[in-house]
Amino acid sequence: MQKDLLSLWKRDWDDGMTKKDRVIEISKIFDKVYSDAKCSLDYTHDYELLIAVMLSAQCTDARVNIVTKDLFAKYTSLESFASADLEELEECVRPCGFYRTKAKNIIATAQKIIAEYDGRIPDTIEELITLPGVGRKTANLIVGDVYGKPGVVVDTHCIRLSNRFGLTKETDPVKIEFELKKIIPEDIQMKFCHQTVYHGRAYCMARKPDCAGCPVNHLCKAYK
Repeated sequence: MQKDLLSLWKRDWDDGMTKKDRVIEISKIFDKVYSDAKCSLDYTHDYELLIAVMLSAQCTDARVNIVTKDLFAKYTSLESFASADLEELEECVRPCGFYRTKAKNIIATAQKIIAEYDGRIPDTIEELITLPGVGRKTANLIVGDVYGKPGVVVDTHCIRLSNRFGLTKETDPVKIEFELKKIIPEDIQMKFCHQTVYHGRAYCMARKPDCAGCPVNHLCKAYK
């Protein structure tokens, strides 16, 4: 009996839909539910987004937005960050946690962008990850939101949802990034990533997800 149920489950799940097809179907629903999805970090200039994402490591976007409201009013250019007093900047970003490392990296990154890129943020992942404190998650967000290029931002929401949806079995962010880049169409990659954040907060929480109310539960392996 148990074997028959397992076979039925497999037939139901393995319905001929590829992972890419599943992404597209999920995306269609996301477009209706989260039509206004965008990066939840507040910024005006490109370098501000870069700094805000650097501050968001191990910190909520809501707290980062509170901190950057005063931070960007105090430091009004990339040059002002490059010449900032380290201890003073540390105090400004202290609420974001790991403030010593983050302040040091912000100054070093601003200096490198000015010295090596004429003050313009690099537009490739390969160049961006050479900046102090910038990893692949940050780099993908910058190339996607600033330059409009394909990119997959693997944050905690992306890791959780892509596993629950059955899009990957990986837990390593880099491996997940490259797997998802193969199955998410390039023209929707950034939008889809922002939508997963919205969905992760609204339904697919880490604890006690609202699976019954989820609008894409029929496409989710975990729910099946």
